[in-house]
Amino acid sequence: MNDFIAGAIVALCGVTALHFWKFHRQTADRLFAFFALAFATLGVNFLFLAAVDLESEFRPHVYLMRLAAFLLIIAAIVEKNLRVRDRR
Repeated sequence: MNDFIAGAIVALCGVTALHFWKFHRQTADRLFAFFALAFATLGVNFLFLAAVDLESEFRPHVYLMRLAAFLLIIAAIVEKNLRVRDRR
């Protein structure tokens, strides 16, 4: 059951990344590109977790991938807010 759920999470992260990438191509807004990259990173992270044993989740490189994804999201939001503030 864990493999099924992990596969679903990987697939949904991929679909979400493609969805944000589509929005980026339509609007040319970098916020969507950052979000697409963050969800792709999370998808790779969960794929890695599904491919190895569960005890490897406690290794630092797994958390560094998650940290990178969340830092991308934070950077996207900060960058978007700075661009909006500069337009005023």
